Amino acid sequence: MPLQIQKSSWSTTELEDLRDLARTFCQKELAPNQERWAAEKKVDRELWTKAGEVGLLALSIPEEYGGGGGTFAHEAVLYEEQARSGDSAWGVTVHNGIVAHYLLEYANEEKKREWLPKFASCEMVGAVAMTEPGTGSDLQSIKTRAVRDGDHYVINGAKTFITNGFHADLVVVAVKTDPDAGAQGVSLIAVETDTPGFSRGRVLDKIGLKGQDTAELNFDDVRVPVANLLGDQEGLGFIQLMQQLPQERLIIAVTAVAGMEAAIDQTIAYTKDRQAFGRPIYNFQNTKFKLAEAATEAAVSRAYLDQCIERHLRKELDVQGAAMAKLWTTERVNKVVDDCLQLFGGYGYMSEYPIARAWADIRISRIFGGTSEIMKEIISRTL
Repeated sequence: MPLQIQKSSWSTTELEDLRDLARTFCQKELAPNQERWAAEKKVDRELWTKAGEVGLLALSIPEEYGGGGGTFAHEAVLYEEQARSGDSAWGVTVHNGIVAHYLLEYANEEKKREWLPKFASCEMVGAVAMTEPGTGSDLQSIKTRAVRDGDHYVINGAKTFITNGFHADLVVVAVKTDPDAGAQGVSLIAVETDTPGFSRGRVLDKIGLKGQDTAELNFDDVRVPVANLLGDQEGLGFIQLMQQLPQERLIIAVTAVAGMEAAIDQTIAYTKDRQAFGRPIYNFQNTKFKLAEAATEAAVSRAYLDQCIERHLRKELDVQGAAMAKLWTTERVNKVVDDCLQLFGGYGYMSEYPIARAWADIRISRIFGGTSEIMKEIISRTL
């Protein structure tokens, strides 16, 4: 019997229909390709096209811009089913939930109508480039510069750890437009990757998320129109990042909880089937107690996650609440998956087992989107 998951309070019949579509898509298009994508360090570009054709891209972008006209709840359903399928390669969370919303909120009307329909059809794959070699979480210290030259900006610099970096057609780039103004000197500029001077470095070799095309990006006198600036003036980038980070952190929490539930399901099935000392591993008290703890961790995490999603749908989720959601769920999923792997014994350390891949994949959740330590710093400021 799989883990009993309470239906989320924000769910509707429409969302459950979408869940059926998303589950079918993920099981058919994602699950069978994990080993190949891991070896190639990227998904197939055709995957993006197929997702666009069935309507799984730009789910929460208004219909007037070619999107699905849904809410964050629609996105959450897709991300949950992706996590439950065992996929960590497809960067749809960045494309749908992050980059598309930077464009929706801050691009000018002409650019929205140019770019967002292409996000929905997958003529364009999106990425966001914040991190640089040597800066990590310290976005105020970025070195990438954008210098105004008439009707263009000239961009120079380098970015690293960029999800969708190999496939990206448009990158939202954090730059310094005023190097002496600290956070007030940061701006966001959209760069189309067919612009001269843009180049991709290597696709990075990671301990997890093996199939995700996490890449280095380089900008060498890249000239983009001033119209590509997000916002109506320079220096708004840091504010824009802070406004969008709660949704990014909520997305991470969504995938963490779904990943936790999937790991528990796998472990229940394995321990009831695997025999040791003449009986199923599940029948040992330690196994039952560990799984009872894991199920409780997952249930409590989902309860708070559902509360945060409800608040976000009402536009009431604050920075502190999102930081708490990310901190709690990512710390919990790391503990739960580690405990589940232990119950697989030696097989848990074999990469062909989904639990082993999950164990390596989820470790990054305590780092990206702001480290656990940064989350504690954010939360402590409100105490």
